[in-house]
Amino acid sequence: MSLKSALLRGAAVLTAAGALAGLAAAPAAAKSHHHEPLVIAHRGASGYMPEHTLEAYALAVELGADVIEPDLVLTKDGELLARHEPVLDETTDVAAHPEFADRKTTKLIDGKPVTGFFADDFTLAELKTLRAEERLPALRPDSAAYDGRFELVTYDEVLDYVDTLDRKVITYPEMKHPSYYEDKGMSIEDALADLLEERNLDRKRSPVWIQSFEYQSLLNIDERVDNPIGLNIDGQGAIPDATLDEYAETLDTVSLNKNRIFPRAADGSISEPTDIVERAHDRGLDVHVWTFRAENNFLPTNLREGSDPAAWGDIEAEFELFYDLGVDAVFSDFPDLAVAARDC
Repeated sequence: MSLKSALLRGAAVLTAAGALAGLAAAPAAAKSHHHEPLVIAHRGASGYMPEHTLEAYALAVELGADVIEPDLVLTKDGELLARHEPVLDETTDVAAHPEFADRKTTKLIDGKPVTGFFADDFTLAELKTLRAEERLPALRPDSAAYDGRFELVTYDEVLDYVDTLDRKVITYPEMKHPSYYEDKGMSIEDALADLLEERNLDRKRSPVWIQSFEYQSLLNIDERVDNPIGLNIDGQGAIPDATLDEYAETLDTVSLNKNRIFPRAADGSISEPTDIVERAHDRGLDVHVWTFRAENNFLPTNLREGSDPAAWGDIEAEFELFYDLGVDAVFSDFPDLAVAARDC
């Protein structure tokens, strides 16, 4: 029996068990989840171009992504910048700008000291003089070839770009480290809510979803806007029913690390899935999953091909495992591969 067949046989057993449980006690919040899963371009088409650039987002749309995901940080003057972290060192050429050498400092993020150049120490005008760089050059040399070519962009500019498209594309901003800004007397929630209100995008059916790793941050912004909100949950291990019940009362989506659904063994391989997708769906929650990357370095050991960490493994099989479980959306650095696996 193939790996996929074995895993899906386990999934079928769990699905059947979940269906029986649902018949016994289906909550009122439950809704249908039989739609086609959406493809979320993780930081744009970040497997091909430096992440969080307008060019990476545009390529993602060209490759068929349904959703593009800008991570958001705050600038010194309160603008929402599309960057994965407040620290700029890994994804920009800031270190090559001697005029900013004195901005390097150490700050606490999530209680841990981090040394580098922080976006909130720069005005947007200053940040516009920087250029994006590939975060994983050893694994993605083709993307690194674009280093120095693309400027940094704001979420407002991303929304301007989306407005020019001839099809609906959802943006899925993630508020990065809200507590970090709160400690500085800044509010990333208010900055995002203000922008959405100004653009009349603060409604339930607006093509904007909001996400964060901080639950309280989502509750805070939910007091100001009506957009769908989703909690990002890292790691692996079971999520208790009582916790899911609370999320179902307050959230629209749980956005899970892949290991929450297909746990990895000590050797890095995956085996049978958990029942988290069924239990979340039973409570009316959508399930999004992250992050799908083609390189062996990121794949389970039993889906890798060869020993080169930068070579592509059997990502199609990985997509199929999750699609067959009925997840609602997947985050991928390679949106074209996610679309191809879904539509084949």
